[in-house]
Amino acid sequence: MQLRLLVPVSFQRSLLLVFCIALSSCRSHNADSGPSIEFTHIPPAAQGGRERVDTISGRVRNARPKQQIVIYAHAGSWWVQPWPDHPFIPIKSDSTWSTETHLGFEYAALLVEPDYHPPPILDLAPTQGGSVALVTIVKGVGTPQFDPTGSLKFSGYDWGVRMIESDKGGMNNLYDPENAWTDTSGALHMQIKKKSGMWSCAEIFLNRSLGYGTYSVTVRDTSHLEPAAAFSMFIFDERASEQHFREMDVEVGGRRDAANKNNAQYVIQPLYIPGNLFAFKAPSGTLTYVLRWESGHATFKTFRGRYASAGAQLVAEHEFTSGIPSPGKAIPRLIFFVVATDKNPMQKPSEVVVEKFEYLP
Repeated sequence: MQLRLLVPVSFQRSLLLVFCIALSSCRSHNADSGPSIEFTHIPPAAQGGRERVDTISGRVRNARPKQQIVIYAHAGSWWVQPWPDHPFIPIKSDSTWSTETHLGFEYAALLVEPDYHPPPILDLAPTQGGSVALVTIVKGVGTPQFDPTGSLKFSGYDWGVRMIESDKGGMNNLYDPENAWTDTSGALHMQIKKKSGMWSCAEIFLNRSLGYGTYSVTVRDTSHLEPAAAFSMFIFDERASEQHFREMDVEVGGRRDAANKNNAQYVIQPLYIPGNLFAFKAPSGTLTYVLRWESGHATFKTFRGRYASAGAQLVAEHEFTSGIPSPGKAIPRLIFFVVATDKNPMQKPSEVVVEKFEYLP
């Protein structure tokens, strides 16, 4: 004798409805699941440079047709890889991608639409939105390796000397430790000269942060500088991209346009914000440039001669009260470099002489 379990029709219909809803939900979830990016090889965490490269690779899931990968490496700024004129990395039929990249402390992989135009450099980490369907960021492998540097002593301080290229000024400049040295009087000489067909520049940076206080440099006559040559004393924190690197500059030269009478400027970065740039005309002869940095205030002054005393002749002065960075790990840097200009490109070697650097708390 067989027993039959009788289930009400209404209950059977309810079970069927629940099953259909669950099945529909699963199918909907699978259909709507977004893309993902995974890394299969991550380069070391290291300061970038023209000669320091590795391979970065990964896999994309659920990418749409014609989407591609764009890679940025973070070393100071975020730099598109491997070069600005070759930014797009195709996704292969097996969903993998791979490219050569210059080294950085972090790496960002962007899944982008065909109409995306990647900026060569970003101050802040790339974000999702618009033609960028997805951004995945990973740290480089291992203990961070910083760029190789030379060293010198100047005005009683130990300075590092830049040895790899940078794009300050809007173009890739080489940097050579031979372009910065001190003479028997203790003055710092900084040169721009040709090396391997490119302009080779000079940059030195203090090996520690000094914080709030008064920074000054005394520089011999710079009226001979070409429009494409620039000297700058600036404050910079390479680990603070989200705060525009806490950068503040006094810059002489770099006019790009020889007709521009103002050949010097004070800047709080970013300079494109109204009120963050003050331009003025620096006269010939020895000048002393001063930055007084306080909480909420940055006051720049330029004096004729070698002293910033009460009796010295004031050339220019400007106080900024908006967007003033806190010290963080910002350090002072001195740089002599070439700016990008099609109208007045660099023509011949040049030199500036910095007689002294001074800091007062």
